[in-house]
Amino acid sequence: MTDPLDPIAFVRAHTALMAPPLVPEISLHLAVETVAIWEQTEEALGAMGLPPPFWAFAWAGGQALARYCLDNPEIVAGRRVLDFAAGGAVSGIAAKQAGAASVLACELDAFAIAAIEANAEANGVKLETRLGDLVGSDEGWDVVLAGDVFYEDGPARLIGGWLEDLAQRGATVLIGDPGRSFLPQDRLEKLAEYTVPVTRDLEDREVRYAKVWKFR
Repeated sequence: MTDPLDPIAFVRAHTALMAPPLVPEISLHLAVETVAIWEQTEEALGAMGLPPPFWAFAWAGGQALARYCLDNPEIVAGRRVLDFAAGGAVSGIAAKQAGAASVLACELDAFAIAAIEANAEANGVKLETRLGDLVGSDEGWDVVLAGDVFYEDGPARLIGGWLEDLAQRGATVLIGDPGRSFLPQDRLEKLAEYTVPVTRDLEDREVRYAKVWKFR
């Protein structure tokens, strides 16, 4: 019987390996039913208000970053990469497949870390993981990938300022975003745009137009 407090066992028990539509080269442990996994995650820890299982979905911004890395491997090849707020680490896995020297995937949720480790194993790559908030820190990464992080005003300001500082000191900072409200678009340059099929339960639509950006 699955231990409900074991994140790795939970991830494997409540997801299925599937390929995101924009990056069929990658397989991820993804939710089959949106509402069900939300309820199962809360029940597993016996606490309402648990961080939503963002790791169980291949969000459009992350898929766009992954596609961009696979199509432009010179961006990450041989470089130290941070996959920030990685979710299931679709972009970090893509960066590693494209030749990154190392990839650190960070998240705030132990279930997300478990999903990242399971996803890396499923794709035959090795990622470092970090449970915690890296906003404001700088460990000398060459490339920083940030997908779908501009949801709320306050956090978006903090994250945006930190990412811009990293870009100004010379890091390649790539942002994947499908039109979130607090994206600092006036400070960004668009590099690519993709049409991404999405889950109506999550996005209230069937397609998102996700863009890859960098700071001007």
